[in-house]
Amino acid sequence: MKKALEPLILAWRVPELRNRLLFVLGAIVLYITALNIPVPNANPAGIEALFNSSAGVLGFIDTFGGGALRKLSILALGIMPYITASIVFQVLTIAFPYFKELQREGEYGRRKMAQWTRWAAIILTIVQAIIATRAFQSFTPAVLPPGFGVFIQSVVCLTAGTMFLIWLGEQMTTRGVGNGISFIIFAGIVARLPVNLAELLEIGQNDPTVIAKLFVMLLIFIATIYVVITVTQGERRIPVKYAARQAGQRMVQGQRSYLPLKVAAAGVIPIIFAVSIVLFPGQIATWYIQANPGGNSTAISIAEFFAREFNPEAITASLFYAGLVLLFTYFYTAVLFDVRDLSDNLKRYGGQVQGYAPGRPTEMYINRVLTRITFAGGVFLATLALMQWWMPTLLQLPPTEVAGSLLVGGTSLLIVVGVALEIMQNLDQQLKMRQYEGFAKGMGKGKL
Repeated sequence: MKKALEPLILAWRVPELRNRLLFVLGAIVLYITALNIPVPNANPAGIEALFNSSAGVLGFIDTFGGGALRKLSILALGIMPYITASIVFQVLTIAFPYFKELQREGEYGRRKMAQWTRWAAIILTIVQAIIATRAFQSFTPAVLPPGFGVFIQSVVCLTAGTMFLIWLGEQMTTRGVGNGISFIIFAGIVARLPVNLAELLEIGQNDPTVIAKLFVMLLIFIATIYVVITVTQGERRIPVKYAARQAGQRMVQGQRSYLPLKVAAAGVIPIIFAVSIVLFPGQIATWYIQANPGGNSTAISIAEFFAREFNPEAITASLFYAGLVLLFTYFYTAVLFDVRDLSDNLKRYGGQVQGYAPGRPTEMYINRVLTRITFAGGVFLATLALMQWWMPTLLQLPPTEVAGSLLVGGTSLLIVVGVALEIMQNLDQQLKMRQYEGFAKGMGKGKL
């Protein structure tokens, strides 16, 4: 434990890093404060009724927002529009050569892509704010009162809240110690922990037999953290040999290195995509049944089928969910890794995978290795995602949100562990860089 926290302790002793850490803490406090600023005229009873009728969809979305949606805070839409826009532009770099060339243009290209991503996020936020406000006004009981003035006011508040989060995330990236957007999601999940722990205590007080089951779930939770750390840090290292080359008037000797391929390179994105597709058919069917109690019998039967089969406890939904996670794992890994470019870059700089000729043979070998480890990563993500549904049912815990979102799996745990590891790695890199700079300054003062 002490070794794991050592980068944090050492960073606190460096004034610049300490200031960066304090800025991140201040930004998180500002974020949590904004979580508790509600949209004007919100009806708490309507919000609670909306969540109860959502079959877990809104509860899942609310997991990433620190409870902002349940409070109908100005941050209710969260940071997801920006994440969606970022993923869209990552996909465009594969589909359109212009975006790929722009990405290779260094700082100018990155700033241009970031600017377009922000504009796309604004458009998505406005669209989502309009749809959400209209739904809030149409629901019975109304979450927001009817009226055009309330509609405009709510759309502006929700859009401004998401724009504030994007700005705050960029500030944390620039002046902090890691990716600001990841910090915001991390803070949103952690902000829900006190509420979830209170629910756990309430469950234990109302039913003493649940305490033993909660203890088993806690053990599974600890074991899951260990597995998540092991797999997210795991990588397949492909040995690479660089030939000797001429650099000016001297010959640079050949070197041996390796090409690291992450087992779970896709991260949490496949789970987010998959769970959205799996839960929404059942949610839409449930809302249709509630809105049309005396409707067409055939349509009601179809809606009841979807509501039943796409329930998280149904085996059909579980299998479909696992298949989608695996599919999106392969898709997003293909977005992140351009195997052909990787092979061409190795060939350009004189690198060769041992046992394979440069060019097409190297590309096929890397692609084969990546396909195998991606399958392993996809199975890991699918298992982690399904544990979020299965374990509370297997342990026969009461149907509360905490049973399905806190202890044993899914996106929350993967994000929290991943961001914590990223923070420690960034601090370690910053410390090593400063040690190198101090060593270089010391060498500069010496005499040859």
